[in-house]
Amino acid sequence: MLAPAGFWLSALAAAPALADDDRALVLDTTRSDIGFHLRTRWGQQLDGRFDDWRGEIAVLPDGRHQVRLTLPTGGVEIVGSRSYTRITRGAGFFDVERHPEVRFVSDPYPPELVRDGGELTGVLSIRGIAQRETFRIAPAACARPAVDCDVVGQGDVRRSRYAMDRWGYALSDQVRFTLRIRAVDRP
Repeated sequence: MLAPAGFWLSALAAAPALADDDRALVLDTTRSDIGFHLRTRWGQQLDGRFDDWRGEIAVLPDGRHQVRLTLPTGGVEIVGSRSYTRITRGAGFFDVERHPEVRFVSDPYPPELVRDGGELTGVLSIRGIAQRETFRIAPAACARPAVDCDVVGQGDVRRSRYAMDRWGYALSDQVRFTLRIRAVDRP
């Protein structure tokens, strides 16, 4: 279910052009959002978010970029619902006691991806299960994505692929991760 993130997770690909190959951009958690949406079987949309997360965009020696995200599951929240928040943190979902983090590591990608938009692939790990996933990055609204404007992405993930199949009578299997990412230069 989550991710980016992954996920969420596409926007992190947003690294602007960097002069040094050994540099990385830290993702700005105060100006960024990683969330997810899922539906109940009765048609209600639930909006979730990760409040406490960290990530970076590494610049690899060959000039390509790689996003690395860590999303602590203990901070996941379903907006406006204590009971759904408890369910998502519980053993049938993220199981925060046994699996305290969701992780995403993208495949290396060309820096133009965040400007032009496209698919960002990588490995999403939830509950100790790693699966390859694809997230869609929207074309940027500015010349320096992640610095002057958000990198926006989304991806659909099936909970059942990550052994999160409890609550199937109440919650749909599909979860849509959404990302709105900004970055800052690492000090």
